[in-house]
Amino acid sequence: MQARTAGPPHIPLRSRGWPVRRTPRWVIGAGLVLLAIGVSVGLSHRPTTGQRAADLSTFLGALNSDVESCAGGVRESLYVLRAIDTGASHDVPTAIDVAATGAANCSPANNELLANLTGEQVPESLASFHLAPAVTALIDWAAPDAQRVMSDITLILQDRGRPAREAAERAALRADLRRLDAQRRIFYSILRPAIRALSPRTGPPVLPG
Repeated sequence: MQARTAGPPHIPLRSRGWPVRRTPRWVIGAGLVLLAIGVSVGLSHRPTTGQRAADLSTFLGALNSDVESCAGGVRESLYVLRAIDTGASHDVPTAIDVAATGAANCSPANNELLANLTGEQVPESLASFHLAPAVTALIDWAAPDAQRVMSDITLILQDRGRPAREAAERAALRADLRRLDAQRRIFYSILRPAIRALSPRTGPPVLPG
């Protein structure tokens, strides 16, 4: 018998995967540089206390400008009612006109400045104080609370000499003045932390009542 010729030993082929490409060092370095630049830019745009105080002053000034005519109407309406009640004035028709005009001026539909109040935005630098509710509180102070107070005064002046009706209207005025005062306290309480922290000498809009 002839011996079988042994063939070469079988060596299994190893699967060779795709070579892994390494990120060049210069790309990593460039990324770190860009990250450092981004951080430095972010820090450079962080507002200072002085800038935040200036933003607060501007914001309060805008609120005051928007609500000033409405607040003035409340002040004048209470003044003319007191003048009629004390006998310092007997000009009831003019007093009625003052109160009725004041009530109209506290409606955003009739007062462009008050309409601007609905669009007032809190500066981004003051975001940590959460002042947006102050705008809403001021709008509510004007309409409907201030409007109701001056409408009450108008009715009281119109119904002078009618004791029963005037008594009911004065009771309504006292209740509406309490609501006006409560809304004013809400408005001031929202602003107080920012004013105390950034500009203690700055005051909020003066709201009579």
